[in-house]
Amino acid sequence: MSPESPENSFDIKIFLKNLTTRPGIYKMLNEQGEIIYIGKAKNLKNRVSSYFNQQTASLKQQTMVAKIASIEVTLTHTEGEALLLECQQIKRHKPRYNICLRDDRYYPYIFLSSEHDFPQITLHRGAKKKKGKYFGPYPGIGAIKDSLKLLQRIFPIRQCEDSFYNNRSRPCLQHQIGRCTAPCVNLIDKAHYAQDVDNTVLFLEGKSSLLIDQLIAKMEVAAGKLEYEQAAGLRDQILKLRSVLEKHFVDGERGDVDIIACATKAGVACIQVFFIRNGQHLGNKVFFPSNIDQHEPSAIVQAFIPQYYLDKQPPHELIVSHEPAEIALLMEVLSVQAKYTVAISPKVRGERLKWLLLACTNAENSLQSKLADKQGMYARFLSLQQELACKETPKRLECFDISHTQGDHTVASCVIFDREGPVKSAYRRFNITGITGGDDYAAIHQAVFRRFKRLKQGEHEAPDILFIDGGKGQVHEAQKALAKLDINNVMIVGVSKGPDRKPGMEKLILVEQDQPIDINPGASGLLLIQHIRDEAHRFAITGHRQRRGKAKKQSSLEFIPGLGPKRRQILLKQFGGLQGISQAGVDALCSVDGISRHLAQRIYELFHHQDDN
Repeated sequence: MSPESPENSFDIKIFLKNLTTRPGIYKMLNEQGEIIYIGKAKNLKNRVSSYFNQQTASLKQQTMVAKIASIEVTLTHTEGEALLLECQQIKRHKPRYNICLRDDRYYPYIFLSSEHDFPQITLHRGAKKKKGKYFGPYPGIGAIKDSLKLLQRIFPIRQCEDSFYNNRSRPCLQHQIGRCTAPCVNLIDKAHYAQDVDNTVLFLEGKSSLLIDQLIAKMEVAAGKLEYEQAAGLRDQILKLRSVLEKHFVDGERGDVDIIACATKAGVACIQVFFIRNGQHLGNKVFFPSNIDQHEPSAIVQAFIPQYYLDKQPPHELIVSHEPAEIALLMEVLSVQAKYTVAISPKVRGERLKWLLLACTNAENSLQSKLADKQGMYARFLSLQQELACKETPKRLECFDISHTQGDHTVASCVIFDREGPVKSAYRRFNITGITGGDDYAAIHQAVFRRFKRLKQGEHEAPDILFIDGGKGQVHEAQKALAKLDINNVMIVGVSKGPDRKPGMEKLILVEQDQPIDINPGASGLLLIQHIRDEAHRFAITGHRQRRGKAKKQSSLEFIPGLGPKRRQILLKQFGGLQGISQAGVDALCSVDGISRHLAQRIYELFHHQDDN
């Protein structure tokens, strides 16, 4: 429920008088209709009323209440349903006054296929649609790659893609260095390969003691039969396993546990999560929730747990450094979602306490590093304000750059910085079309117009300063693009490299000044300008190379004599796209129906000749 107009028509007394006592969520909106806070309540009337009681409301709540122009509520059957809906809405809208997670990606798993005679083990991210076993989640790609490398040394089962595996005629490099048993060319039978797969599963399921016992028994049998080479191989596997267990296993822990530690200082919070699965420490991940001003660590942990776990499979237990206020509700909702009991433990002893203290130490160290970076970045923003004589310290910067090769495949980049540094999730590229090749002025005009047209549509925030990598011509084109959109509150600054094009000798072009201005070579604001300019340049070049490479390879493939549309389609399907074709050898290419060795050689030379140039 909400008033028809947010302007001067919202009467809080009437609203509260008619507000229900049922559970649900509430959204607080400002005069522009933006959601500034989302909350959930077991009793909506009591919870929302508390914000308007000056005796009990905190200073932050009073500041937020002053901006409320309307309130919308959504009813739910239970408080648990309200918690789920609240988390979904916070993730979607990221309100100004809510504690929000910035990094909320789905974490990767190790996947073991079950649809092959010789199963593949590989990294997996996303929906679990393939048939097979999933192990994890792992805190990141690096942790999975490390685990896969370890597995290759102990149990050398294949990790290659099916398109690569199905087209081999001889063993690959992985076999030559002892990290694959080459099932692609039948150098191992199904029974022995299946044994390696079973051992891998035991290892990933945390049953390493059982696995070692089995390997020892097999080693003794082999030695008894005088099969010393096989016995030596089993002995080496056991030694490698014991070495891995010493580094990665948590003493006394055999279950699935996440350890969550929170540290706060100077308006910044750090959450450190240690992932333990089947008794193995898979690694740790750091988070920096936003909008945590005046919140205690327990409140931050309270906000973190549902936002992070309610759309993932949680472990059976969460060990936390600070007890959440609604610990019973969180355990209930997580258990319902997971379909098994999920415990939250704020008090632990023994080895578990040692791991919790280690997680707390990591959180504090990460927080100190973040604060040092943040303070350094903020100092650069202050210096930039001084150098450009801005009335206020800028909060958001954007920078545009253009990249092309003799006018072809022109790409414009837009990178964004805030007071914490690059905001990479907000970076954008624009493929420039409909202009004369090499016309950088027209390219800047088109890119700026397209970017700020989206601003007018409310798709992103406006920058305080718009940097253009270029001189007067580019600056004037950016100004004209903004004028078309009736935007006049953005400062435009051109960054010219100067006559010698040396770092530190940049000239700044301002719209209202005839001559470029010099910036103090020792100013930290200059480092900020160089940083954002270089980042825009890197992002533009990367996009241009991708566009050029894709167009070049696609067009070249089409003009290979004897390679018609049907054969091209067969190749693309067999190898999973151009990248797969480019990585295939001549033998693999000519194993495809309709591709002769002569034609395969031409296809191979196309890609490898391009790579050499």
